Amino acid sequence: MKQTLIYKFLLFFFITSISLSCNQENNIVNKKFIINRTELTHSYANIDEVFTSHLHLDLDVDFESNIIYGVARHKMVNKNADTAIFDIKNLEIQKITIGKKGDEVETNYVIGKEDEVLGQPLFVKIDENDTDINIYYKTTTKSEALDWLSPNLTSGKIHPFMYSQGEAILTRSWIPIQDLPSNRITYSANVKVPEGLMALMSADNPVIKSDNGFYSFEMNKKIPSYLIALAVGDFEYTKIGEKCGVYSESQLANQCAQEFGDLPKMITAAEKLFGKYNWDRYDLMVLPYSFPFGGMENPKLTFISPTLITGDRSLVSVIAHELAHSWSGNLVTNATWEDFWLNEGFTVYFENRIMEELYGKEVADMLAYVEFQELQRELILIDGSDYPEDSQLKLNLKGRDPDKGMTSIAYVKGAFFLKTLEAEVGRPKFDKFLKSYFRKFKFESVSTETFSKFLQHKLLKPKRIKFNTKEWLYRGGLPDNCLKINPTRFIDIQKMATDYSLGKNVFKRKAKRSDFITQEWIVFIRALSGEIDVQKLRKLDVLFDFKGCGNSEIMTEWFLLAIKSNYNDLRPELKQMLLKIGRRKYLELIYSELSKSKNNLNWAKQIFKDAKNNYHFVSVKTIEGILYGK
Repeated sequence: MKQTLIYKFLLFFFITSISLSCNQENNIVNKKFIINRTELTHSYANIDEVFTSHLHLDLDVDFESNIIYGVARHKMVNKNADTAIFDIKNLEIQKITIGKKGDEVETNYVIGKEDEVLGQPLFVKIDENDTDINIYYKTTTKSEALDWLSPNLTSGKIHPFMYSQGEAILTRSWIPIQDLPSNRITYSANVKVPEGLMALMSADNPVIKSDNGFYSFEMNKKIPSYLIALAVGDFEYTKIGEKCGVYSESQLANQCAQEFGDLPKMITAAEKLFGKYNWDRYDLMVLPYSFPFGGMENPKLTFISPTLITGDRSLVSVIAHELAHSWSGNLVTNATWEDFWLNEGFTVYFENRIMEELYGKEVADMLAYVEFQELQRELILIDGSDYPEDSQLKLNLKGRDPDKGMTSIAYVKGAFFLKTLEAEVGRPKFDKFLKSYFRKFKFESVSTETFSKFLQHKLLKPKRIKFNTKEWLYRGGLPDNCLKINPTRFIDIQKMATDYSLGKNVFKRKAKRSDFITQEWIVFIRALSGEIDVQKLRKLDVLFDFKGCGNSEIMTEWFLLAIKSNYNDLRPELKQMLLKIGRRKYLELIYSELSKSKNNLNWAKQIFKDAKNNYHFVSVKTIEGILYGK
């Protein structure tokens, strides 16, 4: 196979310069080659020449130093390449060998120039027939995917806790890997943890602790690298159905069993809608409050935030969302991070269909309306930003962190694109199309362009349907034909908010927060005037205790209104929430609102200084950008 210029340079370098340090910066990298590759993939990996088909990990998790010592054993498909390129970030490479375990020969490698977002390319010298590459390494305190928590940040307060969060391109900070979603791999692992703790991965998992701290894992279905996940802590398993259950700290076990009791019904509903579940088991893992997301769809073991535990199952739509990812995202994956809407737009749409199947169309429409309000809020922000083009579904993330594409555009605009399509063609035809889409592309990665062609070929042209697909995919804002949703119950609740703002007595003396569901309260609070009298807000807190209700969705909306209205009585409760919860969705909204005035901004900076050690890197980076413009 014809070799590119960069490979010839590297081969010459390895042969003639063996005496040079293997981990020195590579000064001969063809910069044009690297730029061209990373513009689209956000990866240095040369998967067109050589790529991982299976990864085996040998890991030793050390809570004394907060370090993982590891060996990443890559089984490669080699198309006559003489160099393999991996992605790394904040890793210490100790040595690299070629060959199967027990029959290894050390080889040379070069670590390229560091990029703040992408990390570094790791160039490994191989022969044209080499298929086994073993990278000996250890993580560092700067490994961004890993969150090491002291016991006081857990529910039990006795044992430490560690978890990984790889999406979008953070897996390279705890595993040397070809870190891009278009290369799907199987993986296995042997993990050593301190005795008394349990290790879990996005794979087949144990339900009881081992006696010696050794655990083995197998994921025999191909997944993208961002879905490789690890959690270590003191937890137990609560069975909910034949093929599902919840891992949590023991203090939360009973609450989890109650809160997520509808999980078997969700799985049944999802299979009815989208076809067979392809991952054998579906378990949940409840992480500590520092976890930056509501959930992360790691196959076989969804990571979720404890903020979902409200006691009334009012936020279980997040579980429906992560379950839906078993089809959209995990089964069929976005080819690049510029196609991120294919993961999340489909998933929000499916989430809503699952909720409709279980709880009725009225509830599903209310959930969709609340999300649509959030989309409208984000569209305004994006329109006034440096990247107004970010409001189109197919993104242009050239030279940018792919995390910047994780907005309501991908999630909610993507879902309303599909909802509008469904309304145009009819649900029976659309459901048939969706099932064919998942059959056709299962265990593959797909681009926006591939999806668009499939849509035209399988649905629009055969049915002679004209639809403005390109406008939805490649233009900003919302097209004129976007489906409208306006639940009747929300019309009433918005009128009630307007009347209350005007001073009318709309609540009876014995009114309770349980009189309305979570989504109704969210819409009510959003509809209150931003200049509402503080005395009226105090009265609402006396009636309904929004500030301390324990429902993070309601509390976040209430605190946002309090900040806008200068209702500073709530600062102690707001501070408590910011110190406790690391979920980025809430933090981003609250810190953004606080940053709009100098006095609040200074206060927010003080809170963040105390709180940031309780947040995952993903949240810290976002909040630093808001408060300091980083």
